[in-house]
Parts: sequence; structure tokens; C-alpha cells
Amino acid sequence: MRQATVYIDSSALQYNLNRVKQLAPHSKIVSMVKANAYGHGVKDCLAALNNTDAFGVATLEEALELRSHGAKHPITLIEGIFNANEMDAVLKHQLECVIHHHQQVEWLLNYKDEYIQQGLKVWIKLNSGMNRLGFKIDDIIDVITRLKREGLHCVLVMHFANADVPAHPMNQQQIQQLLKIKDMCAPIEVSCCNSAAIFNWPELHFDYVRPGIMLYGATPFADKNIHELDLKPVMTFTARIIALNSIQAGESVGYGSLFTAEENIDIAIVSIGYGDGYPRAYTTQNYVAIDGKLRRVIGRVSMDMIAIDVTGLNAALDQEVELWGQHRLVDDVAQANGTIGYELLCRLSNRPIRRKIEI
Repeated sequence: MRQATVYIDSSALQYNLNRVKQLAPHSKIVSMVKANAYGHGVKDCLAALNNTDAFGVATLEEALELRSHGAKHPITLIEGIFNANEMDAVLKHQLECVIHHHQQVEWLLNYKDEYIQQGLKVWIKLNSGMNRLGFKIDDIIDVITRLKREGLHCVLVMHFANADVPAHPMNQQQIQQLLKIKDMCAPIEVSCCNSAAIFNWPELHFDYVRPGIMLYGATPFADKNIHELDLKPVMTFTARIIALNSIQAGESVGYGSLFTAEENIDIAIVSIGYGDGYPRAYTTQNYVAIDGKLRRVIGRVSMDMIAIDVTGLNAALDQEVELWGQHRLVDDVAQANGTIGYELLCRLSNRPIRRKIEI
């Protein structure tokens, strides 16, 4: 049987959650588990995240999946509801909504009595410069005032555009807007820190922090790896060698013949490819790990196979190859392929077998 496998380390996930608690000891934690827990599998992550205070998801369907797996925690829909009909499910499953446009305000107010009765909070999104979702500063005060007057428990929420670059001038612009609204709408709970901001601005942790990528052991920064942040990789992605070949100097490997050997080398073919979610972009900086040693990927990545240089290594059929994990960090693979760890984790296909390493 083809053995491409994703291992999820529950103890590493729990370690990273505890790291958030160390960094933000006075804040509640909304663990982001959208996009199937960043590709890790919500079902396999819930037990390790049991000590979180709440969960954050992007869609109603994601929230319902959490409930189907027995999650009793508060769940926040970070994009809110997409139409008025979803309010019935929101109330049935006791979900909390982010409000970022006026139509959502009206949908919520039509159900306000039951929403308040269930003790649900409403999260009001400030558009302080990200310019995706939210109310601008001149508008949000009226929205918050109206919702509070109607008896709703409000949380002011913002998202940084450049939290991973602390010196970026927009950060201070966003912070000043947030603090202004916080003061003008006091008393009000506040949340603005994603993974990068949790590290960079402890003074902004406020009532809730919203860790995402750091929970899964990948870095939110381009210039810091997870070891510097004291995080542990949760996912290890492996495949196995299915063929061994030797090629002569001047021979090529793979589609487009993009790699040509400059000397005689031994190569191994590994049962993984872009059909599994491994990146296809051609680069000379792609490496995998065999027995903890890095080996270069050569030639174009195919849908189902890659070739690696195993010259001087006693490689064997069926030997396990780490694509990313402990010895080859997903962030390093991403950087070599011109993307970020978030994307590689989220775009894994359903072909690899998934195994949970229990706590």
C-alpha cells in the first residue's frame, strides 16, 4: 500500500497551547481551528486543545463540525453569518458572531432576545487599515453604542495587517485607532492579537488572544523559526521510497528535464507529489530528511512522485522520508517554494493517511 502519511502530535499541540498561556497569562484564548485546524484535522486536534477557552472558525459548517465532535466550548464565527437564515443554527448550537457590516447588525437584532438569553457575545470588527472586513472608525462607535443599548455583550475586535513586521508604520496607526475606540466605548472587552501580535505586543493582549499558526508549530515570522519561539511542530509529513536508480553525468530527471546531473549520482523515487499537497514549484533549495539528514529534491515535482539525491546514503526501498516535520520544518519548505507554512499545511489533499500520536 502506498504510504504517504501525516502524523499529528497531540503532545506538541498541547505544548504550543501552553506556550500561549505563558505568553498571555491574563487573557482568554480563542484557538483558531478554521480550515480543518490549518490542515491538521479538527477531530484529531480537539483533545489536545481542550484547555482552550474558545474556538474560532470561518464558517458555520466548521462550527457545526466542532459541535458534532463534542466540542462544548464557545465558538466564534470570525466572518459572522452569510445570510439571515443561518441565525437559527447560530442559536441552536450557541455560536457567537462577528459583525462586520450593517446587514449583519439587523439580522442579529431580529434574534437579540434569544441571543442575549443564551449569554452569547457579539464581536464587532474594526476596520483599522486591513480593509477586508469591519466598520471604519467613524461608523463603529454608533454600531457598538446601538448594540450595547439593545443589551448585547460586545467585544471589540481588530486584525493586524503587519503584525509579523513590528516596525511597520501601519501597526501604530491600527493600535491608535483601536485604543481610541476602546476608550470611547468603555467598558468593552477587546481582542486584537493573532500569533505574531501575541509575541510582539504583550501590552495588547487585553481580554482575548487568537492564536492560529503558532498552535500548530509553524512560525508567523519570516525571520524567526519555531525553535527561537519555543514551539514544537505538530505535523510530520512522510512518504516512502518506491524505487532506486543510478544516473550518469549528463542524464536528466523529471518533466521538462530541468535537472541534469553533473556527475554520476544515485537517486530515490518517493511516493509523494503535488496531488498530495507537496509543492510543485521548481527550486534548487528543496530538501527532505532521511534519518535526520537533509537530501536534495531534484527535478520537477510530479503529481505522485519526487526524486531525491541519495548519493553516499545507504537508501533502501520502503524507507521513510520526512517531507516536513522535525528535521525539515514546514516553514523552510515553504520559504524554498516562495510561499508560507500556512499554505502548505492547509492545502494537503485527502490522499495521505492520517495518524494521531496520542498524548
